[in-house]
Amino acid sequence: MLETKEKLLGSLTAKPVPARLFRDEKNGKLYRSFYAGMGEYFAVDSEGLEGLEGLDTSAGPLQILNDSVSFENLSQHSKKGACTMKFYTKQHQFYCGIDLHADAMYVCVLDSVGEIVVHKNIPTTPKAFLRLIKPYRERLVVGCECMFSWYWLADLCAAEEIDFVLGHALYMRAIHGGKAKNDKIDSHKIAVLLRGGSFPLAYAYPHKMRATRDLLRRRNHLARKKAELLAHIQNTATQYNLPPLGRIAKPSERDEVPKLFSDPIVRAMVEVDLSVIEHYESLLDTLERHLEKIAVGHDPVNLALLKSIPGVGRILSLVMMYEIEDISRFPRVQDFASYCRLVKPSKESNGKAYGHSGKRIGNAHLRWAFGEAVVLMLKGNKPAQAMVQKLASKYGKGKALAILSHRLGRAVYYMLKNQVPFNQELFLRT
Repeated sequence: MLETKEKLLGSLTAKPVPARLFRDEKNGKLYRSFYAGMGEYFAVDSEGLEGLEGLDTSAGPLQILNDSVSFENLSQHSKKGACTMKFYTKQHQFYCGIDLHADAMYVCVLDSVGEIVVHKNIPTTPKAFLRLIKPYRERLVVGCECMFSWYWLADLCAAEEIDFVLGHALYMRAIHGGKAKNDKIDSHKIAVLLRGGSFPLAYAYPHKMRATRDLLRRRNHLARKKAELLAHIQNTATQYNLPPLGRIAKPSERDEVPKLFSDPIVRAMVEVDLSVIEHYESLLDTLERHLEKIAVGHDPVNLALLKSIPGVGRILSLVMMYEIEDISRFPRVQDFASYCRLVKPSKESNGKAYGHSGKRIGNAHLRWAFGEAVVLMLKGNKPAQAMVQKLASKYGKGKALAILSHRLGRAVYYMLKNQVPFNQELFLRT
């Protein structure tokens, strides 16, 4: 990979130029160029840098199709449209749809012509499931809806080398419309979707880092509970017309807070809040250091790259790293921005726009992380502040921060894909 980059950099200018679109005259493939802070790289539009192996630039096989193709308009040349849901289309001999619950699972197995060969409700145990699918497992794909109890089934299929796919819950809810609904019907519908190539895919997070991601999410939940207690103390002071309490999030600023409340019952309530806050702080500090130690063992390079962003510290870097997991699962930067909820999906029909939809589809944790990162980036950062002021004068402050969040998301995509640190000068370039 590095040899390919050096070869390209040696034969092409390293000046930052507008994105260009090329066609390899030898194989007809489309390539695009983009500037990532270390010169001009080429990448296959859908396959990334891996598609460059063996590309010979010395013989001049590249034909320039357009000197200023923007990333947004690249799809017009590559015949790719906007971000759309991915469906499972691989063919199998048998298709297993499962309506999964905590204590039971309704299993429906279809053959290649759509006939039901198994349709049965069984306990959620590995032994019962493997016994039921034993006659078909060599040519079987298993699919279930993304709900809270899918982990064990995915791990079991991986251990038994059975193909497993996870269905996107929100998309499947729209597909599952019908007059009657029960576990038997739902399992059959899931199997039919698998066989028909209409099964909407969610990402089945790999086992290796999944538990750490969940532990990090639990940490964030506890941090929000701590913030609720701090807000409750501030609101209580307002109820009794007390002066502002200041920054009580700092332990040194809240020693005298209970004494401000003359009513002993109210004072006791505030002391309870402060006691729980102190416990949360001790727990969170230990947990954060433990998480960072685990993260260094999982992916130290990407963790260091994310920390190169101004304002991104221990928590935000961990959230980004574990929620993204593997940047190569996003073929295009548009797919990544959509997954992070950094874009507004439009609703259109017959050439008419009907607003936006799909706000809940995507990763809420990444949306929060990029929003926080932009706000923290602005602290003491005059060039970034000037950029926000310029955008705010045109769009308003809220939309200016949203634009910067989207830009940061795109920057993180290319940082992780090309393994380069954050470049603020390039990031703020208009």
